[in-house]
Amino acid sequence: MTTQIAIALYPDLTLLDAIGPYQVLTLVPDVEVVVCAAERGRLTDDNGLIHIDVEHTFDDVTTPDVVLVGGGFGTRELMHSGSAIVEWIQAADRHTTWTTSVCTGSLLLGAAGLLDGRTATTHWHYTDLLEGFGATYSPERVVADGKYLTGAGVSAGIDLALRLTAILAGDDIARAVQLGIEYDPQPPFDAGSPAKAGPELVELVAAVSDLAEAQRTGVRD
Repeated sequence: MTTQIAIALYPDLTLLDAIGPYQVLTLVPDVEVVVCAAERGRLTDDNGLIHIDVEHTFDDVTTPDVVLVGGGFGTRELMHSGSAIVEWIQAADRHTTWTTSVCTGSLLLGAAGLLDGRTATTHWHYTDLLEGFGATYSPERVVADGKYLTGAGVSAGIDLALRLTAILAGDDIARAVQLGIEYDPQPPFDAGSPAKAGPELVELVAAVSDLAEAQRTGVRD
């Protein structure tokens, strides 16, 4: 039996949030990965440089087995009741075995009412927004609570997808996929989390992120 995994896209997404898991999950046997969005056509990432042509709408993918929602600056505009992606997440979740997110994609799960009373993770800079939806933030790389699997910021999408692969196809397949993509992180710096980076670097990155988001909001306004 084939497992359908729907990866939801939207304008101003962080591309690695979706592409990292996509690269992993398309290598899993008996899995069909479908990329979908509110409308067919071209979407642009949150750097404004890369475009994706989307062939399937949310209306085309109504009963996926797994939902995966990545993050990006675009989540802040969409995390309200009535947005197309939030309504689709709510509807699709009634049929899923697993509903998952990467980075601030968890804010859209929260907006859909799925994380209230649950433990979840997101990018460290947006923990207050996550907890505003009734979730309890965890700094873990990947967090499972019931059928909800959430990943921390951006690059954690690969970790989440490998965890999901192990759930769907077993540890041996997950290990094989990890080897196939040579996912063997050896970063040149030990600064990949707020606890490791220290307060000065955390403040710098937070300020840059806030400025970038303010500039995007200004352009849209």
